[in-house]
Amino acid sequence: MSDAADLVRFWRRQRSMSQARLAELAGTGQAAISRIESGRDQPTLALLERIASALDCRLGITFTSDAEAAPRSDPAG
Repeated sequence: MSDAADLVRFWRRQRSMSQARLAELAGTGQAAISRIESGRDQPTLALLERIASALDCRLGITFTSDAEAAPRSDPAG
């Protein structure tokens, strides 16, 4: 599962929002949200920006090397 998948699902549930409602607010289809949350699809940066906005969240991007990966933070935490 990807970080994006986990975070989209986490914040959508925190907002008590259905996939269909998130899709409507983000300007995409419910099936696209389902594919993202299941890790079957990697959304574009533009779509991630729209999803973050619909969830009233900020989108942050971090680059790390495989050898020096930054510690992961728990989204619940």
